[in-house]
Order: sequence, then structure tokens, then C-alpha cells
Amino acid sequence: MILLYGLLFSLFTALVVILGDVAIKIAADRAALTSLHMGLGVVLYAASAVLWFFAMRYVSLGQAAVAYSMLTLIALFVIGALGFNEPVGMREIAGMVCALAALVLMTHSEA
Repeated sequence: MILLYGLLFSLFTALVVILGDVAIKIAADRAALTSLHMGLGVVLYAASAVLWFFAMRYVSLGQAAVAYSMLTLIALFVIGALGFNEPVGMREIAGMVCALAALVLMTHSEA
């Protein structure tokens, strides 16, 4: 159960950072460093630091990092491809497969 709490906090942290990334990407596309989108991105990044604290109370840094990285990689890949028309290649797909494999390996070490 403790592992589940840690992974959920890690995934929630990733979701907050992803929203911050999207806000900053919108600001960057508009070349607007002092925009509302940039400010929102910074606030979301700060909130993610607090969530990250709670994630690390329940799991190892490695487990938290793998869960966070996996969700971030997949979500930003999908958002980039669908929302910003960024190219999709085999390297990106291979990266997602590796992230999923790493998550499975890291969570099974505690089971």
C-alpha cells in the first residue's frame, strides 16, 4: 500500500508538471516570457515540488523518478504530437517502451 501511495504522488506530481510544461510551451511559442502562461507554468512547477516531497516519503527516489519520468514522457509525447504537431519517430516510441519497462522493474523490486 505504501508503494501505491508513493507512485500515486509521483504520478500526480507529473500531471502538475505536465500542465506547467504546456503553459510554458504556449508562452514560448508566443515569445512571451512575461505572460500569464509563463506565470502559470512557474506556479505549477512550485506546487510540484511540494507534491514531490510527499512522493519521496513513501518510495525510494528511484521508484518515484521512474514513475514521474514515465508519465511525463508519454504525456508530453502525446501532447506534442497532437497539440503542437511535433514529429513522431521510432526514437520517441522506443523511449516510451523503455520507460514502461523501467517502471515495471522498479515496482517489482519492492513486491
